[in-house]
Amino acid sequence: MNWEDEGYLLTKKKFRENAIIINVFTKKYGKINGIVYGGTSRKIKNYLQIGNKIFVVHNSKNKNKLGYLKTEIIEAISPRYFDDKKKSFSLLSIAELLNSLLPDEQSNKNIYLSLNNLITNFDHKNWPIIYIFWEINLIKELGFGFRFDKTNIKTDLITVNIDNVSYKVPKFIINEEIPMSFTNQMINQSLSFTRNILLNKFYLPNNLFLPKPRLVFENFFI
Repeated sequence: MNWEDEGYLLTKKKFRENAIIINVFTKKYGKINGIVYGGTSRKIKNYLQIGNKIFVVHNSKNKNKLGYLKTEIIEAISPRYFDDKKKSFSLLSIAELLNSLLPDEQSNKNIYLSLNNLITNFDHKNWPIIYIFWEINLIKELGFGFRFDKTNIKTDLITVNIDNVSYKVPKFIINEEIPMSFTNQMINQSLSFTRNILLNKFYLPNNLFLPKPRLVFENFFI
């Protein structure tokens, strides 16, 4: 099976002396993995950073065996934020959530487009809000959708019931609004809500742990 596509690098690990295995979330083919020969060379490993957008050419003689990937850099995203811990850990959180939640080789263009939108707005002042809506979209696209009736209640934190479980939800999420300004408390409350949904719907039923970078990212807003 031979194809080419763009995608975001999710994971990498050493494989033999001069090769690595990478996991990429691609636009057309979903989450795929493959062997990159020469991946330990300085030229290639310098741009194979988690979160970077890359071009991949996939070759495989057998559908049931691990394929081979040739890679080129499209956009070096993660190096821009090496000095910004919040954004660095948000990229790691994104990568590990996608790696642990997405099925292999199943396209999900809506999740991909949502991720593209988040990365495009990563330098905007309200990027944490966009990140929160990205997580909400991820949850819905993976089959655990929920809908709220919009409200005029004055309080900023509202108790809602989802599948017989109570959650504290910030009002801007219920009303699907991008607030003009936000506080660390607002972001923390929002991340706490999405974390609990992720745990209750995906991780705990499968005896899995929420990725550590996701917890670290949330703690930046305490």
